[in-house]
Amino acid sequence: MQLFDVAIIGGGPAGSSCGAFCAMAGLQSLVLDREKFPREKVCGDCLNPSCWPVLERLELADRVQDLPHSKLCSVAFIAIDGREVIVDLPSGANCEISVKRSLFDDLLLRRARELGASVHEQTTVTGLSRNDYWNIETATGDFFRARILIGADGRNSTVAHLCNLLPRPARERVALQAHIPLPRDFGNRIVLQFLREGYSGQASVNETQLNLCLVGTPPTISTLRKWAERQFDLPANQPWRTITPLTRSPIPSAHENLFFIGDAARVVEPFTGEGIYYALCSGELAAKAVAKILRGENRQLALRNFTRAYSGMYRGRLWINRLARAAVLRPQLGSLFVHAARIRPEIIKFLIAKIVEKL
Repeated sequence: MQLFDVAIIGGGPAGSSCGAFCAMAGLQSLVLDREKFPREKVCGDCLNPSCWPVLERLELADRVQDLPHSKLCSVAFIAIDGREVIVDLPSGANCEISVKRSLFDDLLLRRARELGASVHEQTTVTGLSRNDYWNIETATGDFFRARILIGADGRNSTVAHLCNLLPRPARERVALQAHIPLPRDFGNRIVLQFLREGYSGQASVNETQLNLCLVGTPPTISTLRKWAERQFDLPANQPWRTITPLTRSPIPSAHENLFFIGDAARVVEPFTGEGIYYALCSGELAAKAVAKILRGENRQLALRNFTRAYSGMYRGRLWINRLARAAVLRPQLGSLFVHAARIRPEIIKFLIAKIVEKL
């Protein structure tokens, strides 16, 4: 049985970027994912400008730009009563774009494989144990061993569950997502629309498709779905992808020979569209820490530096996330914010600038 330097469970943006950076550092890297790629993912499909420096270090920026996508020019906030505020987004080569996760994630996973990571799709982890190394058992009957384990498997992390670290979820909201025909004259924009039962996020992802997200509570999600059917002329049997919980308590990102990255570590409010950036960045930070540890550098110093850098990734931004969460949990409050922004537009312009600023 081959012994890997690092095993990464989860092949989304966090896991794939971590696997790619570990392979670039010369580590024997393993990436396991239960899905067969390409696959869709419940997401707003928006790529924050902060992502571009990480993608450039992966030599993927040009290849991402070659994928079908939309360059997003503005974001419209719509209150319950229909009043709206429109804010322009930064322009230029590395602006905010929207791209289907099936395409983006597949590209990242292929990049990890190109750089030398051993990638196993359709491989579900069923058991973990640790003695001198991590022993990984899978549903296919395959076994793997690794010196260091990284959980990059999302908000309902199997790694965290098997290690008894997964916080009890608060299932206060449900998200539905679908790609539907792009409405005429929708344009290259994001729409964040408050509704009495929750909210809807909309973004063009290419010349023909719209990403439509609905977020509500279990009792209200069916009403939101009916609203979408009327608003976008959808059939009653429109297929939807779903996910819950939308947020949960964070898990400490660094343990002894165990790291958590992306949504497995901290789930942020999806309303702000920053999740992919945090996934990519945390994947790179974990790869740097793992490389230092396996090179024999001071383990505790490497862990402290990782924890400091990981916290710094969120510094100055989580307050926006908390504000957004309060607004979307109480759509009436969000609508009041839209009304206030119509009078003082500099408020919402400042918030948008903080979200899309390049780090």
